[in-house]
Amino acid sequence: MVTVKEHYEHFPYPARDPADEAKRLISGSPSRPSEMDHFLWGGQRDWSRPLRALIAGGGTGDALIQLAQMMTSAGAPYDITYIDLSTASREIAEARARARGLTGITFVTGSLLDAPDHGPFDYIDCCGVLHHLPDPDAGFRALRAALAPGGGMGFMVYATYGRSGVYPLQEAFGALFDGLPPGERLARAKEIVADLPDGHPFASNPNLMDHEQSDAGFYDLLLHGQDKPYDVPELLRTCADTGWRVQSFVQPGLYDLSRVTTVPAGMETAQGMAIAEKLRGTIRKHVGYLVPSDEDRALPKPSQSSLVPRFQLPSLPRVAQAVAQGKPLPVSLPEVKTQITLPKDAADLIAAADGRRSLAQIARHAGVDPMRFGALWGKVHREFTDWGLLHYTRFGLS
Repeated sequence: MVTVKEHYEHFPYPARDPADEAKRLISGSPSRPSEMDHFLWGGQRDWSRPLRALIAGGGTGDALIQLAQMMTSAGAPYDITYIDLSTASREIAEARARARGLTGITFVTGSLLDAPDHGPFDYIDCCGVLHHLPDPDAGFRALRAALAPGGGMGFMVYATYGRSGVYPLQEAFGALFDGLPPGERLARAKEIVADLPDGHPFASNPNLMDHEQSDAGFYDLLLHGQDKPYDVPELLRTCADTGWRVQSFVQPGLYDLSRVTTVPAGMETAQGMAIAEKLRGTIRKHVGYLVPSDEDRALPKPSQSSLVPRFQLPSLPRVAQAVAQGKPLPVSLPEVKTQITLPKDAADLIAAADGRRSLAQIARHAGVDPMRFGALWGKVHREFTDWGLLHYTRFGLS
């Protein structure tokens, strides 16, 4: 059997070319500083304080490069530790950091189980790693032990239902190709996948694409030797057992049963999220933020007038114009396509949210009385935060 370390030495994942750093910055959730601030620190972190971060199982460096570059560009101080078992992956991550001239990074070849030896950390990123450990709970516990008071973790673990078809193929390939070198395993698996019947659960699953993008993506998806998906109940149980609590998913609207169907009276939130996941059936990954289970940390509220909202949208004026015209705003995610509909007079508030003004300043700028502002902004807040399109943060503000 090919070990996880051997796997990633042959096929560093995701496939990245350091030369591409001159062309673009790969970004996503979690580990955008503004998003981290929103979910972990109530939108009120003092970014003049150095951030000590751990990228646990950093692979070829996507989370590392994103966080270090965004912090550097904002002039925010940081100290980042990268740790991964694969020397091949580490070499790519280091080359990408050099290409950008990024400093303040310590590279470690090793296991995330040793994270407490390098901490404590204000922030931990662990994406696509815990579900590949022989004992994922041990990984969750080790990262909890590495966390500084008041800190939190951005995570991604595989989900069950959106990856239908993957696990039967993993099991079949594991039995068929046991003992073969990685290159031969890849070649033979590609032949089989190319001839899968249209009705096979994998062939008919439109949510899966990694196998089409690179050999590393194919191997990671279908030939991995250790891969444990989580549904919502198991994820919540695991977090509770290992000292964590799910503060929020990045796109909580995906888990909101009321956005799918009528919620029975008295149903608990956790059960509703579990049912929403089953009804959607398209969630491939659970992406979100964890905080210590013994901390009662609140998310930002639309009534907190000192908060600074920041939209994650390509053109805020265009969005405000569409709202003023009464047009619904399309939301297109890999898991769902939906629309946001708002009152026309919310347009002035959206247009005034330039990423620097606080809610109190937006209300004054738009000339809206406090009661009306509260009602309108409450709707804006719910619709945009549910889909990960609005965060509260002072990141980047002097």
